Amino acid sequence: MEDQLWQLSNPVIGIIFVVATFALFYIVGWVSNRASKSVEDLYAAGGGVGPITNGLAMASTYMSLATFLGVTGLILNLQAPFILLWIQMILAIPLITIIYGTSLRRMGAFSPTHFVRERYGVSASIIAALFMILVSIMYALGQMIGIAVTFETLLGIPYMTGLIIGGLLIVGYVTIGGMSGATNNAAIQMVIIALMFIVPLGAIMKAMGGTGWYFPPLLYADMVPAMLEAMPTFFDYQYSSKWYFALIPAFTIGALGLPHLAMRIYTASSLKSARQAMVWFALVLGLVFSATYAMGFAGVFFTQTEGVAISQADADKLTIILNLVYNPEWVTALVIAGAISAGLSTLSGNLLAIGALISQDIVTTLKPNLTNSMKVKLGYFSIAGGGVASVLLAINPPDFLVVSILWAFGLAGVTNAPLILMGVWWKEANRFGAIAASVVAGGLYVVVSPFVFPSIVISGHGLTDGMGISGAMLAVPLSFLLLIVVSYITNRMPSLQSKLSTAEDHKLVERIHGWTDVNPTRYNSRFGAAIISIICIGVAVWAIMPWNL
Repeated sequence: MEDQLWQLSNPVIGIIFVVATFALFYIVGWVSNRASKSVEDLYAAGGGVGPITNGLAMASTYMSLATFLGVTGLILNLQAPFILLWIQMILAIPLITIIYGTSLRRMGAFSPTHFVRERYGVSASIIAALFMILVSIMYALGQMIGIAVTFETLLGIPYMTGLIIGGLLIVGYVTIGGMSGATNNAAIQMVIIALMFIVPLGAIMKAMGGTGWYFPPLLYADMVPAMLEAMPTFFDYQYSSKWYFALIPAFTIGALGLPHLAMRIYTASSLKSARQAMVWFALVLGLVFSATYAMGFAGVFFTQTEGVAISQADADKLTIILNLVYNPEWVTALVIAGAISAGLSTLSGNLLAIGALISQDIVTTLKPNLTNSMKVKLGYFSIAGGGVASVLLAINPPDFLVVSILWAFGLAGVTNAPLILMGVWWKEANRFGAIAASVVAGGLYVVVSPFVFPSIVISGHGLTDGMGISGAMLAVPLSFLLLIVVSYITNRMPSLQSKLSTAEDHKLVERIHGWTDVNPTRYNSRFGAAIISIICIGVAVWAIMPWNL
């Protein structure tokens, strides 16, 4: 059974659904974006998106194809405790809205790196933009891999062919649609994703004998006794408390720095609309994330009770495999269309972030006199270039497609989140601290990942290091610490005062919080900075101690 080919026996119906899906998204993208005349229209949809559409788009952008495929694959092979990971990551949009989204929107920024440029200067913003491009490409990489795997299952074609076909279709779709098209499509895609994941899962659970099939996200409890009999260790905590604590810097703080999530806040028609969108985001995402864990549970239940072996190479296909086994092929074809929708929604956010980073945060920063027409054209070329880079990286993918995505979370938490959080809430933060934090801590995070120097790792546990969990636990607190300490010291060095814009920085911080005056004691707590520094030292020291996994 392990060598079984898991794919549609008659791919024609699947092709019909996928072609119809792509056609719909291309039409919606073209119609939505044809009125775009400026970079604000291209990247922020003119700031006029309503709360329901934006909430669905936020959830769809965050969902990713990895939710459909990669996460269930990890649950199948490793019984990874993804409920705990979801709790960390689902906090992202609410925390972005509460902690800094309102402030950056009041400032008029439409990307986090825009804030970094205004707060810390050009050099810091270009460094941050380069790291964020890497984050977005690594995030997009997982989607490209998933699209190729899905096409492979759908058509029975080689992975490479599926990658090229899917990559070209996606790059064209995103480039044509811009943020307006991506937002409207993402809202549609979220509905498709939810229906094509949860409804077929209910049919699978019913076929397995589950009585809670009518609400799959939560009501699989009656299947638990049989699962525990077949695999008594399924619900066990596999790792030490240190591993679970490390999820906070890797995924909660990491998600705060993801550019394509923050950009969704700026598309809202108002601050009130952004807050309302957050509610819709949490509701929809909670349902689908819970269903994802239930799908992983069902996959393990299937293999353990039926004695079917699914190879590691096919683990990412688990959702499709369960539908092939328990549902008619036309349902599986719909599920594949839903999976592709999940990949498209996240990829559109990634590629738009790449476009904004290259065209607005690097090129336009270095050449501010570009015409609006040139900026828009440069944006389209940048979006397409990011897609091509993601395709090229996906030629030799990691074992699990979700790994590159989760590693990107950690890099964002190291290089982007500290600059934004401290920049918004602490006046003393300056450009020297920001550059030191990004370059040193970001470089360390890359070095200790197993992708660059396989022998230089922290935990020694392949999954933990590969997902960036151990690297983030060390590098995120180091980034905060460097930002605080270097800023504090350089602010008191007379020889550097001419290179700092302290008065302007203080005015900016006051303004983005809604104040019209400048109070020297406001947002300037040395005690708070000292407490954060002590905590960061403790966490960083704990990170380099033995993990005992």
